[in-house]
Amino acid sequence: MSTDPHQPLRDDVRLLGSLLGDTLRALEGEALFETVEGVRALSKAAREGNAAAFARLDTTLRTLPVEHAVPVARAFAHFLTLANIAEQHHRVRRRHDYLRTPDAPPQRASFDDTFRRLLAAGVTPDELAQTVHGLRIELVLTAHPTEVVRRTLRQRQRRIAELLAYRDRRDLTVPQRELAEQALRREITAAWMTDEVRRERPTPLDEARSGLVVFEQTLWDAVPRHLRALDRSLRAACGRGLPADAAPIRFGSWMGGDRDGNPTVTPEVTERACLLARWMAAHLYAEEVAALRAELSMREGNAELRDRTGGAYEPYRALLGAVHRRLRATRACVERLLRGDADECAGDDAAPLWNADELRAPLELCRRSLIDTGAEVVADGRLLDLLRRLACFGLTLVRLDLRQEASRHTEALDAVSRALGEGSYAAFDEGDRHAFLLRHLTTDAHAVTRALDGSFDPAVRDVIDTFRTAARIRPDALGAYVISMATEPSDVLAVELLQAAAGVRPPLRVVPLFETVGDLATAGATVSRLLDLPWYRGRIGDQQEVMIGYSDSAKDGGRLAAAWALYTAQEDVVAACRQRGVRITLFHGRGGTVGRGGGPTHLAIQSQPPGSVEGALRVTEQGEMIDAKFGLPGVALRTLELYTTAVMEATLRPPTEPRPAWRRRMQQLVDASRDAYRRLVYETPDFVAYFRAATPEPELGTLAIGSRPARRARGTGVESLRAIPWVFAWTQVRLMLPAWLGLRAALQEAESAGAHEDVLAMYREWPLFHSTIDLIEMVLAKASPDIAAEYEKRLVPERLRPLGAALHVELADAMQAVRRLTGHARLLEHNPVLRRSIDVRNPYVDPINLVQAEILSRLRQAHGDARLHDALLITVNGIAAGMRNTG
Repeated sequence: MSTDPHQPLRDDVRLLGSLLGDTLRALEGEALFETVEGVRALSKAAREGNAAAFARLDTTLRTLPVEHAVPVARAFAHFLTLANIAEQHHRVRRRHDYLRTPDAPPQRASFDDTFRRLLAAGVTPDELAQTVHGLRIELVLTAHPTEVVRRTLRQRQRRIAELLAYRDRRDLTVPQRELAEQALRREITAAWMTDEVRRERPTPLDEARSGLVVFEQTLWDAVPRHLRALDRSLRAACGRGLPADAAPIRFGSWMGGDRDGNPTVTPEVTERACLLARWMAAHLYAEEVAALRAELSMREGNAELRDRTGGAYEPYRALLGAVHRRLRATRACVERLLRGDADECAGDDAAPLWNADELRAPLELCRRSLIDTGAEVVADGRLLDLLRRLACFGLTLVRLDLRQEASRHTEALDAVSRALGEGSYAAFDEGDRHAFLLRHLTTDAHAVTRALDGSFDPAVRDVIDTFRTAARIRPDALGAYVISMATEPSDVLAVELLQAAAGVRPPLRVVPLFETVGDLATAGATVSRLLDLPWYRGRIGDQQEVMIGYSDSAKDGGRLAAAWALYTAQEDVVAACRQRGVRITLFHGRGGTVGRGGGPTHLAIQSQPPGSVEGALRVTEQGEMIDAKFGLPGVALRTLELYTTAVMEATLRPPTEPRPAWRRRMQQLVDASRDAYRRLVYETPDFVAYFRAATPEPELGTLAIGSRPARRARGTGVESLRAIPWVFAWTQVRLMLPAWLGLRAALQEAESAGAHEDVLAMYREWPLFHSTIDLIEMVLAKASPDIAAEYEKRLVPERLRPLGAALHVELADAMQAVRRLTGHARLLEHNPVLRRSIDVRNPYVDPINLVQAEILSRLRQAHGDARLHDALLITVNGIAAGMRNTG
């Protein structure tokens, strides 16, 4: 038997590849199969440095008719997807190997490993237990316009993963193994025969429904399993476990509530998204209560239960039967509301459950009775899991955040102030805005309430109706109100006044989002001025939440500048809150890719400034990363564990402050990096023209891969483009520019100043700098200048090509500078598993890129060709699968 822990992964990939090959032969014929094999051989040879093979590969794919080239690209895309499934399953398998081996050390960053290290570092068992009990982690699921895979195919991919897990069973008979292989063959065949192209752009409600699927398929079961594992490890380490109502991790959502630049998210959409979540919750609870009722067949019950059920023969079943009827009534009521019936639930036999306490009370009564009658082991089974689900999910599964841009509130209040005869709010300076807002908040909100009934243009009416809808929605369904592009305290007060005037009771907590490098630089001062307002302090008490945006800051100044701006902004906000006795929760708007703040969860949290994670954290999980992190039960469990242990470590053993000399050096690096980045992206006259020619950015907005427009506003410049398609477009052509541009200038500036040893020390000893460089190194390892050059050759006008050539030189210099800093002869040589994963994928991604470049060339010459349009989306899917994230 092989001792290589990764041999099972290679075996799985080989099996899936073989089954895909059989499928191609059976459905498309031997000719296509031979073409695919020939392309694969050429691509592998090209990756090994054979220039003639690359030229033949290019010629082969360029001369293929579209109807032949697309199936070839599809074949490689399907293989990459299958390889991704195998890798995800292998992560779960490796975790099982750790847990199955009694004498093996605990897996890094697991509960057992983390608790052991914290106790060894001097944390007392009481401190450890109290920290776990007080954790407040919220993962906020968001939809984004780069989620390219259809839900139908996601479901097939999950079934393939489940079959791989089944094949790992050591007790399988030969017939069972053969049946499993046949089932895999069926799923791969069905996936090949399924159209991966969305014919219609998904609506926000489609995205909300898709977001709820992850709760039904994985999180509903993963959360209680996660809490059982945490409880078991905590008991072993501290002698006491979790209380039944512990909820260290909860979930939020932006799907159906994020209206920033998305006109399709209307007040009605928000209301329906909340109802969909409530329906799913009622459905899941009804099924679980039915199963619990079947399980609790005991006749013994304590006096409280017997009194409550009138001496019923089977008291638990009698009590839970009533609960089950109320949950079914809730589900039926929500269905009527979704159909638009205004009478809500008149005529139901049982009253719907709207309040979580109404469900919690009978469950806790059952638990007390079981414990009182000696059945504690039963009480700690399905019933405890259900109580823990209730603590985590409530009756809505998620709380929906609302998000809107600050300027939209300004427009609404400008219309209101004019209607009140008080002048133009938009023309007020910040002091006058404070006076207007605080006067109406403290003495005359009713005047604004009356003014909201006026006649306004549709954009203003949409803002007002959003607040009035929030006032109608049951409070447990809503989370925070997030203000994009917040810059001043008045942005927060504006939302507070609009809530008060619209009757939002209790008001949602208002969260300013600081996104650009400039706004991050002043975030601490803005929060200080906000907290110094007596009315506002009375409103929030001692709790403040602030969101920081990773995507726009990176688009604004480059990845290195964004990392430092985000770090110092957190420091400033924490200091402002600490000086005023306010507890801060930082909300991290991280994307999936490095260019948008993505990266390994544990490392990212450990790299935050001291004091910025004190048992509390909110973070977005965006688009494609939801499936990557929560799509499989085992992966979901590991994701939840990593979030929990990282927040615990950052709370109990925060990183040390960076040395003053490092701060100065970092600022010098950032200045050089940002200047180089902005000089190219914002100050080079031809850059935007080159970007739009060399990448599929102009076509992305026409693809039906998300409900939200690619741009915040009209225009063709980088300023108006959202950060997500900005990163996505560069990822598709494998140049990856947003993640590395400017780094070469920074590191070369340090070398020319004789500061190379300083930077080396920063890399070795400072978690923020180390993690930032390592993530950029990973992106550089995925970049492929030869592939990017093929796009330029086909798509970029001759006059713009010198700009591309300069970028290629910049990329090569960045790679060399990172290798000098890290001491790696080859990028990622310290991470052989990831290095091999990239090397294995490259020969499969390269042909898809070459096909895409040719399709883009033909598409731009034949406007409106639906066949080419579909072919482009197929290549987008394939490249996204190969790059492991879609931007």
